[in-house]
Amino acid sequence: MPSLSKHYADASHEEYSKLLDWGLRLTLLLALPAALALALLAVPLIATLFYYGKFTAHDLFMTREALMAYSLGLLGLIMVKILAPGFYARQNIRTPVKIAVATLFATQLMNLAFVWQLKHAGLALSIGLGACLNASLLLYHLRKAGVYAPQPGWYVFFLKVAAALVLMGAALLWAMGDAQAWLQMRAGEKVGHLAVLVAIGAGVYFVTLYVLGLRLRHFVKRGAPE
Repeated sequence: MPSLSKHYADASHEEYSKLLDWGLRLTLLLALPAALALALLAVPLIATLFYYGKFTAHDLFMTREALMAYSLGLLGLIMVKILAPGFYARQNIRTPVKIAVATLFATQLMNLAFVWQLKHAGLALSIGLGACLNASLLLYHLRKAGVYAPQPGWYVFFLKVAAALVLMGAALLWAMGDAQAWLQMRAGEKVGHLAVLVAIGAGVYFVTLYVLGLRLRHFVKRGAPE
């Protein structure tokens, strides 16, 4: 936010756009694997945290449905935190507020549409899709105003991230095993197994990106000078 404001005050439109582009790429790089892992590891996560006492297997699988639905909106929720400051730094509060109100109405309509078939998961899904709609509208208006222009290399970047996600997902599904087995594990076993899954997922994802040529230094960016 301070760097965006500084670039806007200095009329450095190109640097302003580059900073937004960097934020979006970093968001995709980190939020996409988090969302995928949240969906795939829903049972291990819920079993490790909550499957004790009066929390039954039925409760676990009902919670899994909601968690998987929420995972679809994780990227949108985080992208809003990147895109909305693009308006605030330009002292434009009206546009993101209008988009937020429109998103609220859209979310309520989706609630009505989904809740009959998907029950509680439909409510979670509508919130996730609403967040994605919010982010999409913010991005559309930034581009429409000429504030943000994607930098070269997006297509190749997305292909590399997609390849890493596929390998990570396959590794997690293999390592997770049968979901029912998590209901039989003791607390210590679940914690240890979940830690191994997280390490495997992160390792496969970031090693794949490294092999494909993405380096940490590509995403290190200094703030705007004072």
